[in-house]
Amino acid sequence: MVFKKIRLIGTSEESFDAAADDAIDRAEDTLNNVKWANVVDQGVEVASVENRQYQVEVEVAFELEDPQ
Repeated sequence: MVFKKIRLIGTSEESFDAAADDAIDRAEDTLNNVKWANVVDQGVEVASVENRQYQVEVEVAFELEDPQ
């Protein structure tokens, strides 16, 4: 088996958890064989207090398909 890792940044106005779910859900919708995800970094936008945006950088690993 061979895996590839990519980094995605999920965002949410609700929470860090929701931001991570956003990134992982998108990966599962667009990639085959997603196996695991690891939160690499978290940040929150503080420029506008009313509408803070939570950001989570997620490293997603997926299994590469065997060449045919």
